[in-house]
Amino acid sequence: MTTQTTADKTVAAPAPNTPSGLIGIPANLGRALATGGSVLAVVSTFLAWTWTAAFPGDLTYYGYPGGLQVLVLVGGALATLFCLASYGVRGLGWLTPAGADAAVKYAVLGTFATAWYTVVSISVELGGVVNLEPGGYLVAAATLIALLGALALPFERPEPDPIDPEAGGWEQFRHDAAHTMAVLRAAFSSGSPRPVRTLPSYAEILIIVAVLAVALVVFTYGIGTEYDELFVGFLITAGFGFGALNRSGLIAHASQISARHQNITVCGAFVAAALFPFTQTDDQYATLGVYILIFATVALGLNIVVGLAGLLDLGYVAFLGVGAYAAALVSGSPSSPFGVHFPFWAAVLVGAIASLVFGVLIGAPTLRLRGDYLAIVTLGFGEIFRIAVNNTDGTSGPDITNGSNGIASIPDLNILGFDLGVAHDIGGFTIGRFANYFFLMLLITAVVVLVFRRSGDSRIGRAWVAIREDETAALAMGINGFRVKLIAFAVGATLAGLAGTVQAHVTYTVTPEQYLFAGTTPPNSAFLLAAVVLGGMGTIAGPLIGAALLFLIPNKLQFLGDYQLLAFGLALVLLMRFRPEGLIPNRRRQLEFHEEADAPTVLSKTGA
Repeated sequence: MTTQTTADKTVAAPAPNTPSGLIGIPANLGRALATGGSVLAVVSTFLAWTWTAAFPGDLTYYGYPGGLQVLVLVGGALATLFCLASYGVRGLGWLTPAGADAAVKYAVLGTFATAWYTVVSISVELGGVVNLEPGGYLVAAATLIALLGALALPFERPEPDPIDPEAGGWEQFRHDAAHTMAVLRAAFSSGSPRPVRTLPSYAEILIIVAVLAVALVVFTYGIGTEYDELFVGFLITAGFGFGALNRSGLIAHASQISARHQNITVCGAFVAAALFPFTQTDDQYATLGVYILIFATVALGLNIVVGLAGLLDLGYVAFLGVGAYAAALVSGSPSSPFGVHFPFWAAVLVGAIASLVFGVLIGAPTLRLRGDYLAIVTLGFGEIFRIAVNNTDGTSGPDITNGSNGIASIPDLNILGFDLGVAHDIGGFTIGRFANYFFLMLLITAVVVLVFRRSGDSRIGRAWVAIREDETAALAMGINGFRVKLIAFAVGATLAGLAGTVQAHVTYTVTPEQYLFAGTTPPNSAFLLAAVVLGGMGTIAGPLIGAALLFLIPNKLQFLGDYQLLAFGLALVLLMRFRPEGLIPNRRRQLEFHEEADAPTVLSKTGA
């Protein structure tokens, strides 16, 4: 008797690590949808999105993108390039050294967010979707299709962590939520970029010039946004665009190339910054530029204290005030009781030395404290300074600072016969008052950057880092902790006073209310500390970029009214949650917050 058996025809389940997308669309179809949707998004910017010019930017023209259409055009073009690179198109491989899929997702998501923000704004402000023209419907459908296609691109899904079989409902929910977040992070992550090959020096320098030119264009466009909707769209496009470039590996390659030519990169950055006033037709945005430089210079000085030495200073803005008041008292102001008018170089020395003296006087008895206790003392110093200058009005105390009225009518600077308060014609360009101070502040910022670089790479800089990492171990190795911390405190105070001398002449008036611990407008101690932490402690570019963002964003978000600080604080909380090391971290701090990262091949002396 014969027994027949049939083979089991059950299809085997896919391997757990088989790459798949977030949504159930085949990868090839998803890639085609992402590419086609991005191309259609670019095409839609040449069509009218609304019939009336009542919406800011006048999106009624055919063949001429304007306003928010330009941002969608940039995002769609970037997404299209990454999509074509993902197909292996010849000549586009250099765009994605770390892989294309994650870059495609970021670029498509940014284009979708900007386009739908525009469509929703048109519908809300003009009274419904009936106010959309064909271009508006096309961009909404195209970006949605592109987003669905991008989310279908495959990625390696992480294995879920084991869970106790007897876990309750809350533990199960937390476990599932954590796994979902891990899957989302994996979906938008990319691999390590391949090493950038060595190019001829002139080619690498040209790449650095191109990167700086793009940065100047982006900054000029952002600071010159004329209405609220355009600035919000700019933030969306710039944020997701930077994320796409970072995931593609281009940012890493640019960093490697600039690291080979550090001096050229720094000089080029200052040259690019010096070109900013020449891109403006008036002095309106040069005003923001000079205030950003003042804020950034003070933040870079605080970075020595907090970023390198690890000393939490909550009253640092007081040193800016000491320098400003000292310079104002000797600069010929009629409100000054001294009645003297020092030249600029002497006023700068007075402001810097006054801040240095106060830094030493405050630091000497307090720097033996650590952590929270030192923070409380510095916070107290900041408040004491503000109360003291408020009370030295001739009634509550000696008549020195004119009390709450401050020192007013501070004259403009005159350096070697060059009056900074008067507009000048240079090469056919009219350089106004604030542009003159912008150039002066740029020179002072260069001095501060030089001090930071030289001190960070010196023996004292290595001692600061040692104190920051483990003060007990540093003391055991023979480092004089008190002397090292006092030097950091003194240098930081001097740099803040240096910036304060220029601030006094830019604002014409110095008052106690300008130097609070926290307020709605920078500079104040809270914003300065946030700029250092947000940008990246221990680096040069980090506090400069952090200060620029923290000054520019509140200035442009004034349309939110009473909700301005709420939105701003929420953005900071989210950033610190998902990128606690800062926007431009040094390698050591990045490893502290991301233990799964690979160990660095080389660490500089300061880890920057």
